[in-house]
Amino acid sequence: MGVTMYGQMTAGSYCYIGPQGIVHGTVLTVLNAGRRYLGVENLAGKVFVTSGLGGMSGAQAKAAVIAGCVGIIAEVDEAALLKRHQQGWLMEITSSLDHCIAQLRYGSINTFLSLSTFPLSVCRERLLDLGSDQTSCHNPFNGGYYPVQLSFKECKEVLQLILAAINRLSDQGMFFWDYGNAFLLEAQRAGADIEKRGANKAEFRYPSYVQHIMGDIFSLGFGPFRWVCTSGNPEDLATTDFIAKSVLEKAVLQGVTASVKQQYSDNIRWIQEARKHNLVVGSQARILYSDQKGRVAIALAINRSIAEGKIKAPVVLSRDHHDVSGTDSPYRETSNIYDGSAFCADMAVQNFVGDSFRGATWVALHNGGGVGWGEVINGGFGLVLDGSADAEERAKMMLSWDVSNGVARRCWSGNNNAYETICQAMQKDKKLKVTLPHKVVDDNILEQALSC
Repeated sequence: MGVTMYGQMTAGSYCYIGPQGIVHGTVLTVLNAGRRYLGVENLAGKVFVTSGLGGMSGAQAKAAVIAGCVGIIAEVDEAALLKRHQQGWLMEITSSLDHCIAQLRYGSINTFLSLSTFPLSVCRERLLDLGSDQTSCHNPFNGGYYPVQLSFKECKEVLQLILAAINRLSDQGMFFWDYGNAFLLEAQRAGADIEKRGANKAEFRYPSYVQHIMGDIFSLGFGPFRWVCTSGNPEDLATTDFIAKSVLEKAVLQGVTASVKQQYSDNIRWIQEARKHNLVVGSQARILYSDQKGRVAIALAINRSIAEGKIKAPVVLSRDHHDVSGTDSPYRETSNIYDGSAFCADMAVQNFVGDSFRGATWVALHNGGGVGWGEVINGGFGLVLDGSADAEERAKMMLSWDVSNGVARRCWSGNNNAYETICQAMQKDKKLKVTLPHKVVDDNILEQALSC
């Protein structure tokens, strides 16, 4: 009560869980990028080139290993580079482009490479399948992102050169996306050739990863649900992992759509890989992309296990703000909202308020995380499960609202996944009433109306 904090994104709900939060989302992004852009389920031998090995972007190297592709990561900070290598997230370090290309051309497809420098502008042949960037671009005017030896004008020219290289590689067949760091927006501001022909200034030649990859997953109701075992006991976390895996496997056996089944299968795989790769740092916590049905079922099963003494202490439920309903951010989380409301902040605020009187133990509303101040509004929560009947009811009410609110917003904007998902939710819960959009069947209807 009465506590104010500077939270930004993940930690705003007092549930920062270390690197696994971003590793999980990155694994799913890379897997689904392979499906969308390459049409493959198995990424063995496919090459993902990107940049950044810092606090958030450092997850890309480990995610490439888990996803099974070849990851090439460019990084200029030696400390960050060595740290990821010591952690085992990087398999190899090199500053030689020739060595890198030789490894790509002749190396075993089962060898996972993460290299320190990879100048895109001098790539000499078609070796890359997927490309992105996750370096810090979102706050260039507030000191720190421009090297001191370069002028502001020179830095803008460098960004223009980077985009020219990306354009050239994309013409050769590499599929590129903005990884939520305002890369395309800042490139546009720097005068780079990034605009989409025939589109408005808010649209770019390349999509953000939310537009083409994660947005459709959010619209199914899937997002980064998470929990923290307050006992600090690894055995409690192992129990919750088993519960979550069992819930998802049961849901698949009961029958779900093909797209939902794919997401459940990815997350069953994630739970297994997360334990194998020792991704817990600090809190005994887990992140798991799940939909509304899965979140509620997992919460109730964990609450029952606490009541039965199988879990030794309360468990706190939360989620990343980078979720179905948690964040309004027109160049990232809501970049696939095409009805104009991407520039509104109503969804996150409605979640914040709605969660507060549906049972959340605490709520958080804040600005600035991930893409910079003024570009985003985040709404988050924490919910304590203590094994009580009251906690069970709160979980049912709050988690259902927390997901359905965002799915409804995405449905209204015209997303087919969201339309189907919210209709299914209304069939299951007769108290849920969502106004459905009427699809335009004749694109000339507006012109006809205006001419009357």
